[in-house]
Amino acid sequence: MKHVRSFMSRALRRTPLAIAMAVVCASASAALPQFTLDPAGANPGLLGSIFTADNIVISDYSHVVINGATGAFTDTGFLAVQGFQLASAAITAPGLNSTYGLYFQFSGTGTQTLGNPFTSSNSGTFSTLNYTLYGYNGPAATFGFDGSNNPTTTAAGAFALATGGLVFGTVNTQPTGTGFTPGAFAQLSFNPVPAEAGFFSAPASFYTAAFAAFTNTPNQVRIVSPNEFVISQGGGVINFASPVPEPQSYALLLGGLLAVGFMTTRRA
Repeated sequence: MKHVRSFMSRALRRTPLAIAMAVVCASASAALPQFTLDPAGANPGLLGSIFTADNIVISDYSHVVINGATGAFTDTGFLAVQGFQLASAAITAPGLNSTYGLYFQFSGTGTQTLGNPFTSSNSGTFSTLNYTLYGYNGPAATFGFDGSNNPTTTAAGAFALATGGLVFGTVNTQPTGTGFTPGAFAQLSFNPVPAEAGFFSAPASFYTAAFAAFTNTPNQVRIVSPNEFVISQGGGVINFASPVPEPQSYALLLGGLLAVGFMTTRRA
């Protein structure tokens, strides 16, 4: 844990959320809530086998545009599911990205501060964030951008497994010397599509809250202008929990746990 705390301290310093996450990383010992997914139980079925995990590892493909006068921003894209973890260790999800695939499509808005991102840290909050989790059969789809920087995917025959929306979320950018890198955290509602109860095998009453955290390295960010950038293969994780009375404080706790799982994946 000592080397995780050191890495987090260097990578996430300079934002209030980052400080809170680093503190939690130093003390959190509770396991993330486990879940069991059964691809064959989806309707229609997905060509994979049942497995148990506690964390979803994703790649972020998104397009962010910021209004230089107001700080209002839009953030749209895809989160491709790359794998799963259990107790911070990668596990095998039979068939994932060979015979079937999973991805989230999302769209969000919010407001952030207006400092020069090349020289100062900026932070903000989401005001809306909606997503749909999709499944599809076939080899791994590709994700990218068209000529207008709109995110695209080659996934065909995809069908919705779950939907959700914003409870609380933050964004930030950090200067790197030659550019800047963005990050985000969000607590979200999670609503399985009623016809897809067979996919969400356990717990029987599946979780109704999801938590997502994202961080990026400079080579994952293409800067179009100080007010526009795209993220390609950005890093992130998603996990689940039951609803709680104080979403903002619990979001910080889960943010720390998310960061631990994500950094474990980055080291691997």
